[in-house]
Amino acid sequence: MDEVAQKARISLSGTDPRKIDSVCSQIKQIAQKTGVNMKGPVPLPTKHMVVPVRKSPDGEGSATWDRWEMRVHKRMIDMDAEDDRALRQLMRIQVPDGVNIEIVLRS
Repeated sequence: MDEVAQKARISLSGTDPRKIDSVCSQIKQIAQKTGVNMKGPVPLPTKHMVVPVRKSPDGEGSATWDRWEMRVHKRMIDMDAEDDRALRQLMRIQVPDGVNIEIVLRS
């Protein structure tokens, strides 16, 4: 019976796309050093969260609004999880503030 290769799915999200891309490049370097197959980073749709707020605090005057927006950028990377060295090096990556990383092992 054939054994199915285990894969690691790495999901990155954050508000600064440059920080996310720097973490993605570190993951790419680890994959190249260890010789592990890697697919990605795949850019996922950016989530736009918009909050309209009244400019005048007391409700008097004309109804003028400010629109505050936060964008959440996402990337997804699939990597073979056969090599334990690659996974250990992934755990040691310095993740900057504002970047969330999630690693899920799948078969």
